[in-house]
This record gives sequence, C-alpha cells and structure tokens, in this order.
Amino acid sequence: MRRQTILAAVSLLAMSIAAPALSQDAERLSPGETVRGQIAEGDPTAADDAYRYDEYLIRARAGQRFEVIMRADEFDAFLEVFHQGESESLASDDDGLGEGTDSRLRFTAGRAGNYVLRARTLAGVEGGSYSLALGERPPAGRPPRPSGIRVGQTVQGALTARDPETDEGQAYDAFSFRARAGERFAIDLISDAFDPVVRVGRMQNGSFAELAMNDDTLETGLNSRLIFTAVDGGEYVIRATPLVAGSEGAYTLALASGPELPAAQSIEIGGSVEGALSEDDSKGESGTAADAYRFSGREGQRIRIDMSSDDFDTYLELFDAGRVSLAEDDDGGPEGTNSRLTFTLPSTGDYFIEARAFTEATGGYALSISEVEPEKAPEDLPFGSTIQGEVSETDPADSDDRRFDAYAFRGVAGQRVQAIMRSGDFDTYLQIGRAGAEFEALVSDDDGLGEGTDSRLSYTLPEDGDYVLRASPLGSGDDGLYSLELIDRGPQPQPGSVLVGATARGVLTETDATADNNSFYDAYSVTLKEDEKLLITMVSNEVDSFLIVGREQEDGEFEVLASDDDGLSDTHAKLEWTAPADGVYQVRAGSFQQGQTGSYALNVEKQP
Repeated sequence: MRRQTILAAVSLLAMSIAAPALSQDAERLSPGETVRGQIAEGDPTAADDAYRYDEYLIRARAGQRFEVIMRADEFDAFLEVFHQGESESLASDDDGLGEGTDSRLRFTAGRAGNYVLRARTLAGVEGGSYSLALGERPPAGRPPRPSGIRVGQTVQGALTARDPETDEGQAYDAFSFRARAGERFAIDLISDAFDPVVRVGRMQNGSFAELAMNDDTLETGLNSRLIFTAVDGGEYVIRATPLVAGSEGAYTLALASGPELPAAQSIEIGGSVEGALSEDDSKGESGTAADAYRFSGREGQRIRIDMSSDDFDTYLELFDAGRVSLAEDDDGGPEGTNSRLTFTLPSTGDYFIEARAFTEATGGYALSISEVEPEKAPEDLPFGSTIQGEVSETDPADSDDRRFDAYAFRGVAGQRVQAIMRSGDFDTYLQIGRAGAEFEALVSDDDGLGEGTDSRLSYTLPEDGDYVLRASPLGSGDDGLYSLELIDRGPQPQPGSVLVGATARGVLTETDATADNNSFYDAYSVTLKEDEKLLITMVSNEVDSFLIVGREQEDGEFEVLASDDDGLSDTHAKLEWTAPADGVYQVRAGSFQQGQTGSYALNVEKQP
C-alpha cells in the first residue's frame, strides 16, 4: 500500500501495533491528518476474497469522539473501527457521507487505548485510489431535561453533533410523558436523514433504563413504530436515536394512543388449538398481528407452550395478569423455526400467551400448552466426589427435550471448577448455570474429554454464590447410566516470567489455567518499553499452538492485544508485536483446541 500525507496537524494520538487478525504494519493516523492511499494487489484481503483493505492505528482517550471520511471514485468505500485486540467491529459505515458511495464513520472511544481503523472495499478485491481524513469531534452535549410530549402530539426535531449521546455513541433527543398503569401507546419516529430507532424507558438514579425499543417494521420501512404498554403509572421517557452512531438530521416524533389488545381466547393447560394469523388481526405487544390466549395456573406449576407453523417463523411471549412480560421464545422448538417456552409460574392466577410471527408474516399455526414435571431440587455434589447416576424417563426435561439430573455446588469468584461425565449409553452433555428459579447455562461442553463422546467442562466462576451442574444426554430421548466427577482446581495459577532473548520450555497439563473455550495455557510475564518490538514463537509436536499477548486491567479483566494460531506453520504459532507503552505484559502459551496437553517451547526475541 502506498500513501502520501497531504495535510497534518499537531498529533494528538500515539499509535500501536494492530490486534489479532489485523495487519502488523498498519500506518499511524492522527486527528487533523488527511492521507491518500490505494487499495491494490498485495494489500491484505478478508476470507474468501470478500474485500481488500488497508489499516490505520489510532490511540484515543476515553470518551474522545472521532469522524472519519473516506472518498473513492473507483470503488464503494467502507469503514470499520476495532478496539485493539478485538475482532468485532465497534462501528462501521458504508455510504454515510450521503454523496454516493463515500463513507463517513463517527465513533466514540469507550475506553482509553488503541484502535484500528480499517479502510476497505465494500465487496471484492477490485480497489483503487482513495482519500482518508480523521477529525476530532467536539464533546457531546450534557443530557438536558426531557421536553414534554402529550398523547396526540407530533413534534419536529433534529439530531446534531452537539446533542448528548448514548453509551453506544448515538446522539439522542429526549421527551417525557405520563402514563397510567396498563395504558398503551403508539410511538412513531420518522426520518429521511437517518435510520431512526425509538426507545422508551424510565430514569433511575439519573440513568436511562430502557424498557422497549423499535428499529424497523414492514409497515413503516426504515422508520420506527413502537407499541408500548405502561406497566406502572408515572413518567416515562422517549429517546429519538439513529441506528448508526454519528448519523444526524431532521425527524418527526408522534405519540398516540395504542391499539386495543387482541381479545384473549380461553385455553386450559393440557389443551391445544389450531389458529391463523391474518392482516385483520389485532396488534399485540410487539405491534404486529397476534392472537392472545388466557389460561389459569397455580404457583410453582411448570408449563410448556409449543407453537408450530409451516407458513411462518413463530414467536411466543408469556405475560402475567397485568400484561407484564415474563418470558419469550423464537426458535426453542425441537425443529426449525418453531417455538417452545418452558416456565415455572410464580403465582396462582391468570396468564396470557401472545402467539405471533417473528416478522409480520401470516398463516396457520398450531398451539398447545401442557404441564411438565417440575424440576427436582438439585442434589448437593461435593468437590472431589465421583457419583454414579442414571438419566431416565422420570427425570425432568429441558426445552430441547433432554432429560437431565441437576446437582448443586457453591463456589467463589475466580475458583476453577471441572466436571467430567462419562457414559457408555449416550453422548454426554454438561452445563453450569447459576442457581435460581429458571436455569440459564453460563457454559457447556459436549465432547471435551477428547475420548469420544464423554464431556469435560472447565470453568472459572465469575462470582461467589450457588451454582447448578446439569448432566444430560446430548440428544433428546436418550437415557442410561453415567458417572460424574466434580473437581475443585483452585484459583488460576499465577504467571511465571520470561526474559526477552530466552526460551522457556513447558508442558501443558490438566492442572494449568483454562481459557474461555476450556483450553489450557501457561502464562508468562514480560516487562517491556514503549515501541519495543518482539518476535514470539511457540513450537509443539503435541498440541496445536496458540499464542496470546495481553495485559491485566485495573478491574481484573484480561485485555487481549494480539494472538496467533498457525503463523509459523500448521500447528506452530508466531507473533510479531510491538509494545504500545511501558509496562508488564503477559504472554499466554496455550492450545488452540480444548483438552490438549503436551510439551512446547516458547521463544521471545527482541527485533531491531
């Protein structure tokens, strides 16, 4: 890639080397600078030649706001920005400049650190010349007191760079209205200047707590329409925002009384019905055509609602007697786009089911509600014990029709736990979740033991408290005998140290630290100066090598700065990396796949 700086201002930023999957030779770019570049053969490309790109490096203060403009006559320009060490883009833009296919990307640095700006083609590897300008935007305005809006009122407004911003960097205007408990509203946000998103919430301790939002509907296109029911009486706040951070322009906001809820048909637990959605149906809580059903249940009763259709993607939502949403499901059914919702009723009384399509489709459907066996209280499972169990037809089933046994244990934040499940009768499956009325898995494992279909689940507990371990077959309808072992692996091992210019030889074992994907790693600390360049290699004939460089944050989180899997060869890793500042960094030598153990050699060399 060839570039020539044509305009420069006093540099406000310092740069660093790019993140994993980002190029190691990206060019520095500072606010006030404009560069000319060319995307051409030899520049990096995405997988399957999806696009070709150049990269620039930016260092930012927390809350600093930027605007990037990319112009190109020979291709459709596209911009993305990443936080260093992360592969998910923070913001992107295609044609935001509003002058054809040129891009304007606005973003706010959520935290201090290094950012990677990717200037690319929208699609394909045919590039050409372009110009790229980076500017710093003024601070966002302070949140004002919301303006009032009444039912039946329409207001005209405009979003600008001086407006306050959400945590995600979108400018917003705020409007307040009062509501009675159960009152329904229709809120329309219309704009030709940007893709609007309307949000409703309440102010809690000075912060906006969002309750509902809408981006697009089939009826309104890119404009937003939100049907909202007030749970309690009091003041609510509407935020008019764009979908993409940095978008600005005029808009129209209208607040009206909402449509009547669909009349609810009675259905008993154990019953079923054949129904059909049509364009003439009443609008449900989502603002789309819906049918409503009312049933009576008792406290602690566990029910399952199934909805299936050959005509559309089904969606279920469960409400209490006050129309407060309790649970919802899209594709929880055993096949395709059908829905299944399993829930334990919190009190005795009436409940409402809303049966609708995931989009605004119509057609026939079948709905049923049944009582399922309540979950048994989990058995206590002490650390260090191995038990023999059996999954049978009398055990409770989860939403995927898997029978399971549940076990309770207590742990502390940072504690590493490991569960091993073996069975000769079925393919095993393990899940860990927090104790509570409704189980939600935090982590799971299928064949992690690496010995066929047995499971090994390693997990570092995020906080002190009670947890539940579920042991089940992977497939529905399977049952049989199994063994289960719960192991306390203690806290994560402290990193060792490695000297620049030295080679460390180690062995990955089951007692080592574990990454989020349950793979093992050894950690080494290294002290570096700003701009010190390193060549790090990891070689192993027993594991698929995986290298990570990062550092511990003040909140205890680990920030990944760079990583590599097969940069040296098929199973050997190599990183060429530059330290962004003076400090202590951590090199993690691990395996790409979970469960792998074996010896390795780690070499850290200084580059000129």
